[in-house]
Amino acid sequence: MDFLLEYPPVLLALFAGLFTWFVTALGASLVFFFKEINIKVLNAMLGFAAGVMIAASFWSLLAPAIEMAEGSPLPAYVIVSLGFLGGGFFLWLVDRLLPHVHPGTNHREGIKTSWQRSVLLVLAITFHNIPEGLAVGVAFGGLASGSPAMTLAGAVSLALGIGLQNFPEGAAVSIPLRRENMSRRKAFLIGQFSGMVEPVAAVIGAAAVVFIAPMLPFALAFAAGAMIYVVAEELIPEARLGHEGDIATIGVMFGFTLMMILDVALG
Repeated sequence: MDFLLEYPPVLLALFAGLFTWFVTALGASLVFFFKEINIKVLNAMLGFAAGVMIAASFWSLLAPAIEMAEGSPLPAYVIVSLGFLGGGFFLWLVDRLLPHVHPGTNHREGIKTSWQRSVLLVLAITFHNIPEGLAVGVAFGGLASGSPAMTLAGAVSLALGIGLQNFPEGAAVSIPLRRENMSRRKAFLIGQFSGMVEPVAAVIGAAAVVFIAPMLPFALAFAAGAMIYVVAEELIPEARLGHEGDIATIGVMFGFTLMMILDVALG
């Protein structure tokens, strides 16, 4: 795997973002085979995705951020806390301003608009996936810093983890849309779009930390805060719809464990 270090970090981030998009499209392609998805399976899938994101936020983002911030003029906890809260605040602000509607609901959020529901769905999906792409980009961009806390194995494990949780996410978006009598093709396109934004966000995140290396601890914590915001605001509430909350919780536990194993074993 060391041969990958011959490539620029921004290019590696692009490859990783394309990988996570591809896995999302694979998950969304299930809509061509199924019109319905059992609520227990859907909740378990969303819970699994939440568990992966929670684990990735700590093992791949916050822990390296704390280690790298140790030598800064400010206490490490100040830099990491500001970054973490900044990521959450950014997503909260976007959530309040961006017009969107979540799959399975007709409740419109953000600034009022007359845009069609399908457009608002795409905006919601885009909003949801920006933190994942950003996290992958920051992890690969951090390789340019030369810090022992940022390793190629750790960045790859993060990309693998995000990819794994993107498969059920793609299906969890496209299949419910098909159940609403949307065509298979349109449901697939919207579902895979949930990963399309990730290569773009990955390149932006990588480029930012490559050219402004001192901001890396803050950027890592920022990405972690944004991911946790998505988990708390979207994934876990959606995973507990209906009366199958225990299934979602089990999914969270398995997702967290798998991501922890990936990060510790590879990183």
